[in-house]
This record gives sequence, C-alpha cells and structure tokens, in this order.
Amino acid sequence: MVNVAIAGGSGQVSREIIDALLASKKHRITILSRRELPATGTIAPGIHWQVVDYNDRNSLVEALQGTHTLLSFVQILSDPGQKSQKNLIDAAIAAGVKRFAPSEYGSKGTVDMAWWAGKEKVREYLEEVNANGKILEYTLFQPGLFLNYLAYPHKTAKYVDPLQSVFDFENKRAIVVDGHEDAIMTLTTVADLATVVAQAVDYEGVWPKIGGIRGNRVTFSQIIEIGRRIRRSFAVEKVKVEDLEAGDLKTSWGLQAVHKAVSEDQASALLKAVSIGILLSSTKGAWDISDEWNQLLPDYKFTPIEDFLGEVWGGKE
Repeated sequence: MVNVAIAGGSGQVSREIIDALLASKKHRITILSRRELPATGTIAPGIHWQVVDYNDRNSLVEALQGTHTLLSFVQILSDPGQKSQKNLIDAAIAAGVKRFAPSEYGSKGTVDMAWWAGKEKVREYLEEVNANGKILEYTLFQPGLFLNYLAYPHKTAKYVDPLQSVFDFENKRAIVVDGHEDAIMTLTTVADLATVVAQAVDYEGVWPKIGGIRGNRVTFSQIIEIGRRIRRSFAVEKVKVEDLEAGDLKTSWGLQAVHKAVSEDQASALLKAVSIGILLSSTKGAWDISDEWNQLLPDYKFTPIEDFLGEVWGGKE
C-alpha cells in the first residue's frame, strides 16, 4: 500500500482513475484541490481532501509529505506557463516523492495542437530537473484518443463526457486528410486507461519515461471500414494539407460539442482548431502511440475497437 496524491482530482479523467485506484483497495489517496470540499460534497472512504495553493511551494511540500506517487491532472489550458505543474514537480522533489505523472493522457506529439503546447513545457522541465541524474521518476501516460469519443453522443464512461471527433459514428461520416488515409490513430477506452494507470501505480519496476498505452492502433481507413461494417454506410470527406495549414477546414460539417473546461467564447474557434490540429498532427505521427505499458503489463487485455463500437452502434439506424 502506498500514498497516492492526485492534483486536479475533481476532473473527469482523474475521477475515473481515482475509482480504479479505490477498486484495488491498496492505496491511501489524497486529492489536492484549490477549493474546499463543497458542503454538499461527499468523498469515498479512504480519500483525504487537501486544499492547496499551487503558487505556494512550501504548502505543496507540506501536503506531499509521505507521498509515494503523485498524479497530475492540472488543466493545461488553465495553467499559463505551466507554473502549477512546475511548482508541483519542485515540491515533489523537496518532499521526497518517488514517482510523478504529469497531465498528459492524450497523444505523444503536440505538433499542430496549440492547446497542448503546455505539455511540452512540462516535459522539458522534467528533463531539466533530471539532467544530472534521476531526481524524480516519472512517466508520460499516453493512451491516444479516447475510443469513447467515437460513441458520441452516448456516454460510455462514468465521468468522462462524450465529445465529438473527426470520426462521427452518429451521422456515419468522417473527415480524412487526402493522401493520408493510412495515418495512424491510437484509440483506447477510458476504462482501459484507468485500469492501466492503477496497475502502473502497483508496478514495482522502474517507470518508463514514455508511457505509451496502446489500446487499438488503427489507420483512418480501418476506422472507416469498421464504421461501414457496423453502421452499413460511412461517408468520407477529404481535406487537403495545404488548406489545413492555412487554417481552412473545407468540410460540410464540423465539431459542436466542447469540453467543459472551455468557455463559450472560446468554443467555436477551439473546435475548428481541434479538428485541424488532430488531422494535421495525425499525418506527422502524433497519434501513433508506443506500447511501453502494454509490454510491462502483458496480461492486461485491452478493449478491441470493433467490439466496443459494435456494442454501442450495432443495430442502430
């Protein structure tokens, strides 16, 4: 049993992982939060709620005393300069924390995805603090895109809300970059991510710096083929690289559902940017996730993409 601290523990992904940790019945969990626990709020037995100020390094060091593993889910967009995560890293080192996982949980590359640029700052900072020898063990948990998003608008996770993607199974259509139909996407369910992270906390070996979690490694063409088998028809709109690079998404449809962390006035521009970013980055290998955790946890069986989508969409018009 180890002490696990969760920074940003009220977010959707973090709550999925907290549940997986609780299910193991092996760990003491502390949630670090900027806010007091709401008067109407309840937390599960075995969880301690700790109010912290991410700008106060000393208070963070105190909160992290006795912590073995620190998992960060700090919102990248709401942490300019990634000051909160850098302070967490400094405090973790000062408090003697053994393991750290920064706020990742997506693609391996961030090229063409400006909303994730902060991840690069944190990755660089982790390299810096370990430049003269390992000071803090860490891993970048990278599951690719959540397979659950292809179930939109159906909710297939306990906390993670449905979001649209360029693969629209509801309306039987997809957007593909012309000439890059074989670009790779890694798709992993939220449940698989949560279970793997919980098992990684239990893992007694050294964490790999790059922590790829490869649920399903498929091409755009293969996803469309699966769509046609399950949904019987699947329309494809092709866009050109040069248009995307110019900021033009020349399609008859676009994304409409936005993450709760995004304000309404940012939503329209970000949805367009997300579509363009995912499409462009896919042509550069950003979503071709490695399989470090698959290799370290060889007995774990991931949810196959066609089984998952068949259960969601099979028999639906």
